[in-house]
Amino acid sequence: MNENGKLASVQPWTEPLLPALIDFRRELHRNPELSFAEHQSTARILAALRAAGLEPVAMEQTGAFVDVGMGPIRLGLRADIDALPVMEETGLDFASLTDGVAHACGHDIHTTVMLGVALALQRMDEAGALHGKIRVIFQPAEEKLPGGALSVIEQGILDEVPRVLALHCDPRIDVGKIGTRIGAITSASDTIRIEVNGRGGHTSRPHLTEDIVFAMSQIATQVPAVLGRKVDVRSAVSVVWGQIHAGSAPNAIPATGYLAGTMRCLDGEVWYAAGELLDATVRQVAAPYGVEIKMQHTRGVPPVINAPSETALIEDAGRREFGAAAIELTPQSMGGEDFAWMTQKVPGAMLRLGTRTPGGKTYDLHRGDYNPDERCIGTGVRLMTAAAVQAIDEALAN
Repeated sequence: MNENGKLASVQPWTEPLLPALIDFRRELHRNPELSFAEHQSTARILAALRAAGLEPVAMEQTGAFVDVGMGPIRLGLRADIDALPVMEETGLDFASLTDGVAHACGHDIHTTVMLGVALALQRMDEAGALHGKIRVIFQPAEEKLPGGALSVIEQGILDEVPRVLALHCDPRIDVGKIGTRIGAITSASDTIRIEVNGRGGHTSRPHLTEDIVFAMSQIATQVPAVLGRKVDVRSAVSVVWGQIHAGSAPNAIPATGYLAGTMRCLDGEVWYAAGELLDATVRQVAAPYGVEIKMQHTRGVPPVINAPSETALIEDAGRREFGAAAIELTPQSMGGEDFAWMTQKVPGAMLRLGTRTPGGKTYDLHRGDYNPDERCIGTGVRLMTAAAVQAIDEALAN
């Protein structure tokens, strides 16, 4: 205890758990499961929580949550549990046993960290050192748009939660450090698929065709440019194409083709407006060429907006446990993250958990070779346990 009668550090409660947590993480890593198919993963989480004397609740399909402590819920903590359809290339002795599926985004780390937090809080509660209730949520299907966070909300799991925190592995930050920022930390993300149809023909007579290749080239270049002039540049609207395909011969104008890509945006309000503007812009750009447009615009997720008070909660806990040097200002990411749905319902924040071995390789997420330094588990458990304790103290002080 410090001079104010509060815990100086939660490390004595978290440190003894780490060997077992490493084993748990490796077992999850060996057995990755895709979105809404995380049946074994859910069973392992439930079993570990029950073995500690807790009473977790299974969600409707996959996933679970557990309350630790007594009284009103003071904070929600969220982990995502699904893996990716990616072939693992790490060469680890606990590499994925499922062909073409891997924990290449660090969700096995997220799950293990939040399990460790629940177990540490349970130990504190049994010792009379926890003075409030924390809800820990193991969410399915973050990787499947529009995201399993919506199912958590629909099941009422956030109804009694006043604020919520999450973390995400970051291979650009050294292990032992965390990244934070107030405001948008991730981007809104939509998927765009456009089918273009027209009368094909010979390339020597384009005037007798609806030249879909030329029309597609205009859509690919002009749509991002038009959007860039019609929305606030500070919202960082970005349309990027990942697929463009048409034709099979150099001297034949095809009758059909398609484009596919994403639209991303750092401003939630602009995201909604830009979505409607995107559809109209595609048709306006294509109109002079007489082609038929069939457009599928799939709304993804809004940006994660880190609230000031919840960001401060993370940073205060981090400074207390690791010192001010452990906290970095993290850049905004144009990647999507369905934790955004939770932060639309209650105030929340997501932090970046450093997973890079100092001086070692900088990996990227969603790649088969991603290999986080497992020491990040200890950092994550200690930080989030400290944040949970602080959230309870803040609620009691008010």
